[in-house]
Amino acid sequence: MNVESALIQAISINPGYLRAKRILDIVFTVFVLLPLCIVIAIVAILIRLDSKGPIFYCQRRVGWKGVVFDMFKIRTMYEDSDDSIHRFAAEKYIKGEVLNYNSAADDLSYKLSDQCDTRITRVGRFIRKTSIDELPQFFNVLRGEMTLVGPRPPLPYEVELYTPRDWLRLSGKPGLTGAWQVYGRSRVPFQTMVEMDIEYLQHQSLLQDLKLIALTIPVIIRGRGGG
Repeated sequence: MNVESALIQAISINPGYLRAKRILDIVFTVFVLLPLCIVIAIVAILIRLDSKGPIFYCQRRVGWKGVVFDMFKIRTMYEDSDDSIHRFAAEKYIKGEVLNYNSAADDLSYKLSDQCDTRITRVGRFIRKTSIDELPQFFNVLRGEMTLVGPRPPLPYEVELYTPRDWLRLSGKPGLTGAWQVYGRSRVPFQTMVEMDIEYLQHQSLLQDLKLIALTIPVIIRGRGGG
């Protein structure tokens, strides 16, 4: 759909709230930078031992107001893997179809199972389960392309399927964590995720951001919906 027409109805974000979020982003990221680098270094060694290819890669994502940026990730797949599997799964998800009928108990009904995806390496399954592959995105936060709390940034081919209502979730900066990541993740359909993101963006509370950051920690430890 036309980007300009979608952004006309975008949710207005308070400038004071944006400044406060930016301060929180920088302070928190600098605070966790040292332990973050130690974890990444250990994971890098494991990846090197497990499969050929680079440790990191950049993935094109759609951010605030439809701006495309390079999101940093740790590689969890074999090198040069075909993305047609994910494209097909993304289309089904946006249409509201269940992706994993046998994993309702594991909170993975709306996620392509890593166990069934032959592109994922052995170490990659653990990394994705614990969300370690997302750690390099703290550098996206420092660069101002992402924020600690906000909607997850979609892939360009996913946005091509968006309705005007879906576009509202791009009214704010994409985040490392957020309402969907804490309360929904792979357990809820796409439209529920959209409504959760819209409600979060309309709320605009720094206290809510701090709460979501705190609640993210047990979610990551349990690996809920991250497989």
